[in-house]
Amino acid sequence: MKKVGILGGGQLGRMLLQTAVNYPVETYVLEKDPHCPAAHLCHHFVLGDIQDYQSVLDFGRKLDAITIEIEAVNADALEQLEKEGIQVYPSAAALKTIQNKISQKEFYRDNQIPTADFIITQNKEELKDHHDFLPAAHKLSTGGYDGKGVELLKHADDLSKGFDAPAVLEKLVNIHQEIAIMGAVFPTGEIVLYPPVEMVFDQDLNLLDYQISPARLSQSILFKAEAITMSIVRNLRSPGLFAVELFVTKEGDVLVNETAPRVHNSGHHTIEANYSSQFDMLWRILLDYPPGNTKSIMPSVMLNVIGSSESSGEAVYLGLEQVLKTENAYVHLYGKKETKPGRKMGHITLCGKDPDELVFKAHRIKQMLKVVGTV
Repeated sequence: MKKVGILGGGQLGRMLLQTAVNYPVETYVLEKDPHCPAAHLCHHFVLGDIQDYQSVLDFGRKLDAITIEIEAVNADALEQLEKEGIQVYPSAAALKTIQNKISQKEFYRDNQIPTADFIITQNKEELKDHHDFLPAAHKLSTGGYDGKGVELLKHADDLSKGFDAPAVLEKLVNIHQEIAIMGAVFPTGEIVLYPPVEMVFDQDLNLLDYQISPARLSQSILFKAEAITMSIVRNLRSPGLFAVELFVTKEGDVLVNETAPRVHNSGHHTIEANYSSQFDMLWRILLDYPPGNTKSIMPSVMLNVIGSSESSGEAVYLGLEQVLKTENAYVHLYGKKETKPGRKMGHITLCGKDPDELVFKAHRIKQMLKVVGTV
């Protein structure tokens, strides 16, 4: 039986392990939080820091293959494990390209992949020289996630909000839609794509509010988006699962925003709404099985369950019983004991024939379900 390790024990690792029970695999998790969402679902839990070189090296040496559920891992250790014959998906080289937003943007430019214009800045003083490039988004090269590490700079007065560290200053584009496509690359080189999803963001928290699958796109936009996704996953030259987030502009252009080298929030709906979920697909890659079927079974809307902005503490789910009475609503709670404002606590997928009705139901569920903390 193949031994496969996951770096990180958050909700993505949890859902990956929930799917692992369908396969002949012995699972390992490395995580420094013994109470993380994935801790009790793996065969072997190892307490350790996924950013520590020696911890990752020691963990990986007893495995046949290793993957990640978060980018912030020690890629140098993964590079060494590759040299020792361990299968690392995604590869250390692909991970290093994506981990750093500067190298990620340069990768797009070097491979003629359409993306928004950008300038690299090393510090806040250097940023001041580019006031004529505004409006733009200033993105920290490393350490950002779920909207953290990003500042929108619309006027020269906003420059003081920029980062005094290496970052990308990315020109704001006239966005009509934000979409994402999951691409799976197999060790054989075979690539399969999931249908694109349309993402709607919470402007206050700057993270995904809900998404519609399949995305409502013209044929020409669909072809552009799929061609860009194929170009990215081919040029990364690594087996693995990749989430490609894209902008569709009001002028009809399609530009890549960011790529994630792992299972992703934008693929959660695939558990119920597609024949082979993103988690199933990653296991097929890791275990060297054939690709699954990426087609949609039916339209879906997926919404995040977010901690209330007004409280922190032990999580209490108000209105959960009402939500569970909703037809074709699939509730996934991530097992996090503590809630805090804006924290992802779960997601809900709604399936049905009418996307407009699903969006209506999603808004109703947002009013029903509240995650609050008790101190």
